[in-house]
Amino acid sequence: MNGTPEDALKSITPTVRCNGTPPTPALREGPYYKPDTPRRTSFRGDVEGGVPMLLHGSVRTLEGKPIGGTLLDFWQVGGEGIYDDDGFRLRGHQFADADGQWRLETVVPAVYPGRTRHVHVKVQPPGGTVLTTMLYFPGERRNHLDKYFRPECLMDVQESPAGWEATFTFVLDV
Repeated sequence: MNGTPEDALKSITPTVRCNGTPPTPALREGPYYKPDTPRRTSFRGDVEGGVPMLLHGSVRTLEGKPIGGTLLDFWQVGGEGIYDDDGFRLRGHQFADADGQWRLETVVPAVYPGRTRHVHVKVQPPGGTVLTTMLYFPGERRNHLDKYFRPECLMDVQESPAGWEATFTFVLDV
């Protein structure tokens, strides 16, 4: 392979999971959602340290067609396992591009009491209804203990010395 590891990450296309896959399930919002988040594609400046994570993927119909312009609103905890209730640290929204692709630079969220590691997200296609769900990490020992865990919401995660890369395709019944 030619180029840097960063070049390799830029060329990866998320696997389309929708062919025969049911829609991404709705999960609870939880008590920490805040509306009116800033528009941004990186949370890395919100925290010092932490394990870098590139979270990216696409939004597709049941037939596998991209849904461009979809709103994605993310929120999560940092390494200390606390949600920011005062501001918008580790919170923000973005829009999928015309091909339904989206990308968020963040950090690996902590595990905190009563929950397994996860990222919250609201997904709303143009003119459509909002799907609220959570994304989970495979291989977490606490997945089976978390009452909200759904295996359909597992991301494809790869670890490297530079950080973690996670992909997920949201499948919407639109």
